[in-house]
Amino acid sequence: MRRVDTCDATRDKVAFRDETAMSLPTREIDKMRRVVVTGVGGICAVGNNAAQIWEAIFTGRSGIGAITRFDAEGFETRFAGEVKEFDPAATIGRKESRRMDRYTQLSVTAAREAVAQSGLDIPSEATRVGVLVGTGMGGMETFEAGVETLLTSGPRRISPFFVPMMLPNMASGTVSIDLGAKGPNFGTVSACASSAHAIGEATLMIRNDIADAMVAGGGEAAVTRMGISGFNAMGALSTRNDDPGSASRPFDRDRDGFVLAEGAAVLILEEREHAIARGATILAEVVGYGATDDANHMVQPAPGGEGAARAMSIALDDAGLAQTGIDYINAHGTSTQLNEKLETMAVQRVFGERAGNVPISSTKSMTGHLLGAAGSLEALITIAAMHANLLPPTINQHTQDPECPLDTIPNVARGAEIRYAMTNSMGFGGHNVSLILARADQRAS
Repeated sequence: MRRVDTCDATRDKVAFRDETAMSLPTREIDKMRRVVVTGVGGICAVGNNAAQIWEAIFTGRSGIGAITRFDAEGFETRFAGEVKEFDPAATIGRKESRRMDRYTQLSVTAAREAVAQSGLDIPSEATRVGVLVGTGMGGMETFEAGVETLLTSGPRRISPFFVPMMLPNMASGTVSIDLGAKGPNFGTVSACASSAHAIGEATLMIRNDIADAMVAGGGEAAVTRMGISGFNAMGALSTRNDDPGSASRPFDRDRDGFVLAEGAAVLILEEREHAIARGATILAEVVGYGATDDANHMVQPAPGGEGAARAMSIALDDAGLAQTGIDYINAHGTSTQLNEKLETMAVQRVFGERAGNVPISSTKSMTGHLLGAAGSLEALITIAAMHANLLPPTINQHTQDPECPLDTIPNVARGAEIRYAMTNSMGFGGHNVSLILARADQRAS
């Protein structure tokens, strides 16, 4: 089997890959069915729609605060990135929302906004419109409430909606029911890479003529007693209870863990000619998708960031770009000691001598970490950055970690032309996803 180098500029640093490992046969880019973004929707700690999220990110405003969804007294971490002023009964309907876990409620809300912005008409027999909505944890609130009911009231008091509400595929299924989309549908579950996988796999479905449009993204609502205590038990969360707003500090020397957050983000992906034919506004184009696994450890990235580097290289290859073509990277950047060091190594493996000059930021410094919904939220933010020609900052940068010598856009957004941007996601289990987005007018032909 012939093997090819994924990045000529870093031949001695980047691992080789099998040509047959890609999901798609090798094709010239201009012969592909091209995939564009025509709508976005989001809800998270910094805003209840895409416009509010963009404004908060570009002004460097944190959405982190004290936990209100349960009594956090006695917990090692007592803050999180909660969605604020969200009334699912008013937004979705009282009866319908009561049959959804919170992560599904958030996903449906984001999907409705994305569809509305795109103007996509989903007819009654929409077999060419699919839905992929990922999650890392699924129905955590439903699961916890069910266990409590079992222990206090007995098995006969368990709700008949307990199982369907907690399932990790149910956001994807419910969005499909809500929209009437009858095409391909499943929930991607790959920890913190889940929604990035959803976007990447949806892109392949459109390229391969399986669908004309896909509703793709993720939802998460793990700010629960078990969510907080479980991550605390791993030593993964920040414990800066005296100053929650500065707790998420990716690439800072004194970072002490990530900040758990909730929310959802959804993109409408369409085959380009399909979008043009209906007069849709094209926001961006998905031009590259790379997915790998570290095959190394349950929760620790591979030494030297090898797996993440391969995902980035595959995405560049898929996009037909050299590493010099990337104008901005939205980092996974969780605010843990291990992640940023290894993500820095991965960027250095792929970008070589240019690594320190490529603008890179972690918007988790403001939103917190949405786990399975992080990738799609960061894709949404990256698209906004392209439109604004503004690089999102990494806030809470007080002392940059000397082991992360990157241009992390500290504290204040910076103006720059962004033609092509990369967004990276990594998840427990060794999952790595890299997506490359192009500005809407970058590949007009």
